[in-house]
Amino acid sequence: MTPDSAGQFKRVLEAVLFSAQRSLTVNELRKVFVEEIDNDVLRVLLEELRAEWAERSLELVQVASGWRFRTRAEFLPYLERLNPEKPPKYSRAVLETLAIIAYRQPVTRGDIEDIRGVTVATQVIRTLEERGWVDIVGHRDTPGRPALLATTKKFLDDLGLRSVSELPPLEMINQTVELELNDARQTA
Repeated sequence: MTPDSAGQFKRVLEAVLFSAQRSLTVNELRKVFVEEIDNDVLRVLLEELRAEWAERSLELVQVASGWRFRTRAEFLPYLERLNPEKPPKYSRAVLETLAIIAYRQPVTRGDIEDIRGVTVATQVIRTLEERGWVDIVGHRDTPGRPALLATTKKFLDDLGLRSVSELPPLEMINQTVELELNDARQTA
């Protein structure tokens, strides 16, 4: 590959990724080229492209389902002024259930109930499934064959993560929650 062809390949990648409505895998990206291009070469080009966009308002990121462009977090407040979006509100039960599934997956409904100490309502699981964040990945080989729940690639994509190993440590989340609760108490 010559420097000219590498530059052309990056421009093609940039155009394809910029116009895509979803993340694209390396194999999908290979299909856009007439020439045969090695996966390793393609990854190098994607990393170079990521570096070239490092100082811009958009960034090229790799998430669980592939590569995509997205707006850098520091520019989101400006976009929200143009198109205010109310994020969905989730109950404490939904958020606790999601956290248990994310950090302990795969888990059964019984596992979640043991950890939370209360029954998990069917609607809680349904809410997470409808959002596309949780799915049944199998069944435990015990009486009743309970469904095993785990997070999906969409969950990771929505959080901008490549894998669950990139989730923040639980200790960090506990500290954040405690700080927010203390702030809420002081302003009340």
